[in-house]
Amino acid sequence: MAVQNNNRGIRLTLIWIFVVIALVMLGFINKINQPRILSPEQLMKSGAILLDTPRKFSGFELTDHNGQLFTPSNLEGKWSLLFFGFTHCPDICPTTMATTAKLYESMLEEDKEKLQVVLVSLDPERDTPEKLSQYVPFFNKEFIGATGNKHILMSLGVQLNIPYSRVSLTGDDYTIDHSGNLVIINPYGHYHGFFRPPFDIQKMKVSLKSIMVTFDQQK
Repeated sequence: MAVQNNNRGIRLTLIWIFVVIALVMLGFINKINQPRILSPEQLMKSGAILLDTPRKFSGFELTDHNGQLFTPSNLEGKWSLLFFGFTHCPDICPTTMATTAKLYESMLEEDKEKLQVVLVSLDPERDTPEKLSQYVPFFNKEFIGATGNKHILMSLGVQLNIPYSRVSLTGDDYTIDHSGNLVIINPYGHYHGFFRPPFDIQKMKVSLKSIMVTFDQQK
């Protein structure tokens, strides 16, 4: 009888040990799966600069690469990454678009659904909707291209801290010097911050997830 009780005690002890181990492992797995929340200082070190207070900006009317109107309402309900560039850009623009495409593809499907990427062309003379429709989907078919009146573009650039200028080349040719920042717009359609180059896809991915989660927690 004593032997049976002893065996039963050993079995209960082993079961308890297995239960504790299982709970510890579940807790560890859950912690691993939780998004990492970064402080403003950590975000800054990763290249993400957030405004102390997200900023509203004035209305605008652009035309997207499908020939449809693109207004502030298109920036509501999702996070947006805006890159200001142009299709004739030889280096920064295609590199940034390719990097952003890799970032987008590396994200979870649920996070992709919360994000849109927009190339705002600063070269409306050459970047027609037709031209943008050939250029932008090359990087990702979900990406959007948009452009519009040069005065609207200038106003938008000033409000979102995107300096740029047209530079004459030989003959009638020209290029555009511009900021390489990726502007972050929150789901309210407000200017939330920006990513500054050089871009590190993994750091951007962690930072963007942290920004999204923190925003949801504060709503």
